[in-house]
Amino acid sequence: MQSLKVTDLMSDEVVSVVPGTAFKDVAKLLAQYDISGVPVLDDEDRVVGVVSQTDVLAHAGPDPYASPDERPAARPTTAGEIMSAPAITVLADGTAADAARLMTRRGIERLPVVDEEDRLVGIITRRDLLRMFLRPDSEIRRRVQEVLRDVADVPTADVEVHVVDGIVTLDGTVPRRSRLPLILSLAERIDGVVAVASRLTARADDEESSGAGTVRHAMPW
Repeated sequence: MQSLKVTDLMSDEVVSVVPGTAFKDVAKLLAQYDISGVPVLDDEDRVVGVVSQTDVLAHAGPDPYASPDERPAARPTTAGEIMSAPAITVLADGTAADAARLMTRRGIERLPVVDEEDRLVGIITRRDLLRMFLRPDSEIRRRVQEVLRDVADVPTADVEVHVVDGIVTLDGTVPRRSRLPLILSLAERIDGVVAVASRLTARADDEESSGAGTVRHAMPW
């Protein structure tokens, strides 16, 4: 089983600027494409910073309530002067779940996607990441069955898998109790799974702790 990668969800059509792009042109691009930010690239397409709507608005004009000493001597004129640097980026071969955690932790809407040499290859947004939860229940059920059969070594006929709106219910018997934590952990990590309810029992109790008959809730990020 493989998790969705950033490259599976990203867009490779990216609006970008260079450090010398005029301040007004950056603002026009944000409005024209209705985007929250643009990556700033050097001559080798490496991401050196990001200009967000917040960056633009923060330099839109002097604060009328600021004292003369607090006002800047001159307004910035280029993207390089207002960009946030270093840029927060994500690798193309990283997992979509890790990208979602990074966005949530840093409070941002979009991430430039780079290769191993920090060159821009795409952009991923929160809207793109929501596609993880649009996976059909039938496909989630198939992936769970693959985990049971190929990873946990549990015959498909021994466990019934029901999926409704991303919520997985497992009902049946597994050979050993020690396999229960692994089964639940792997099922929870499948892209599109919202929660896992386990009604599994074990034929052999090969460990002291018991975990059957419980309900576990987990978000993939």
